[in-house]
Amino acid sequence: MIEVVECGPLVTLQDDGRPGHLSRGLAQGGAADRRARAEAEALLGQAGAGIETPGAPLRLRAGETVHLALTGAPMRATLGDRALRWHAAQVVEAGEVLDLRPKGPGVYSYVHVAGGFQTEAILGSRSAHLIANVGRPLAPGDELPCATGTGRAMTVDPTERFEGGTLRLVPTPQTRLFPAAEIERFTATRFTRDARGNRQGVRLAMDGRGFATEGQLNLLSDFILPGDIQMTGDGVPYILGPECQTTGGYPRIGTVIAADLPRALQAGPGATLTFRFVTPEEARAAAPAPPAVRPLLRDPSEVPDLLGMQLIGGVISAKGEE
Repeated sequence: MIEVVECGPLVTLQDDGRPGHLSRGLAQGGAADRRARAEAEALLGQAGAGIETPGAPLRLRAGETVHLALTGAPMRATLGDRALRWHAAQVVEAGEVLDLRPKGPGVYSYVHVAGGFQTEAILGSRSAHLIANVGRPLAPGDELPCATGTGRAMTVDPTERFEGGTLRLVPTPQTRLFPAAEIERFTATRFTRDARGNRQGVRLAMDGRGFATEGQLNLLSDFILPGDIQMTGDGVPYILGPECQTTGGYPRIGTVIAADLPRALQAGPGATLTFRFVTPEEARAAAPAPPAVRPLLRDPSEVPDLLGMQLIGGVISAKGEE
């Protein structure tokens, strides 16, 4: 069991969500950064549902010894007076308190334990889907059941995705409705991730006029998926996230490919984003390789009692008798 001691807003449990309910009006949901979940799986062997925090402070107390992984946007992580490595899995002993504080770029950070948190599943998932009123945010005093045990201290090589950059797009059924000049202007524009955003979608700021199709007020509602870039009535683009609506009538100029969606959603306010179109074949080929993990070697500066350790043995005096 892990107890939530302190918790900022909108901290939730997330797994891979609820696929298969789009026709019933429920988006799949799940973790905003799917790559962070893949990294946790690689570190722990089986991660299951984990805690997702959108940069909010978090303190957790381990009721038993657990094997725990920290992935996603780096946070300042301490265990008592000891700093913990991010993008790594380590053992937390019973009674120890893990303290996480925001730092640096990125938005979504994750805490997973081996085997996952074993809360009640709803429609086959433990993910909170706040837009659909499924589940709720975590709160101080919550006790999260989980498997106990130890494991190897491991680290993972994370993919770079926390400071914006270029996102690859594939066309949507509505891309052809935008004039060629509008599409060219869109791919030539440098956007800034706006401060307004959540798991439903993030707003992009830009200089100049908005982007529009001809006759867009007469468009019929159509299906919508995470990664779609949807234009509002004033032509401002939004990148839709895991809790996006399932249908909508605003035009969508393109869809961020699955490999780049973590970069899109991890771009913090002020990050620069640009776009370029690729073919479906290029999108499929862009799928990242499985995360590479290796044993975690602690830096000597992270070992407070280093001088008191017996690090060598079998030493003899050069002047003594054999």
